[in-house]
Amino acid sequence: MVQRLRAEGAGSEPVLAALAAVPRHQFVDSALAAQAYEDTALPIGLGQTISKPSVVARMLALLFEGRDAARSGSLGRVLEVGTGCGYQAALLSLLAQHVISVERLRPLFERARDNLASLRRDNLRLVYGDGRLGHAPNAPYDAIICAAGGEDVPPAWLEQMAIGARLIAPTRSDDGSGQVLIVIDRSADGWSRQCHEAVRFVPLRSGTA
Repeated sequence: MVQRLRAEGAGSEPVLAALAAVPRHQFVDSALAAQAYEDTALPIGLGQTISKPSVVARMLALLFEGRDAARSGSLGRVLEVGTGCGYQAALLSLLAQHVISVERLRPLFERARDNLASLRRDNLRLVYGDGRLGHAPNAPYDAIICAAGGEDVPPAWLEQMAIGARLIAPTRSDDGSGQVLIVIDRSADGWSRQCHEAVRFVPLRSGTA
């Protein structure tokens, strides 16, 4: 999988190293394990999916291109919205100093907790809650990443970004035709926004269930 991603142009070596270190098949149902290393999204229950490896690699690489991460070689303190099965949280735990990952669906929160238990990553904390609210107790964050597509970027996320932080999330395109990846950087002067390629993620929802 990593060799294929590298051949296709994924060039962030820290991200590729993390992808090589985390066994993706351990985060999907055993019936789907044979497909775990294909470049495809797979169902994880409750209408949710584990994202394609190429999309995960792209989003993490964009985070690493942020000013502070590029300089320090670490994503610092990270907020992940949408833990899902825990796969991306496991990757982030290898790339960041500390990770807070928020999941709104209790069955997935519990599944991720079980999936991640064997990794014993002391720098990773799972939170059951409404991801649209971020997680203020541990803010500010140096990086924020979301695994679901919303109509907008919740104000709470912007407020919880540190100066120099970068946020990446799938959001509805300006013309309303679909989702695109957006990158938001925060500086002392405010926030700047870039739009990247089209993507397709499950909807970002409020509340818990």
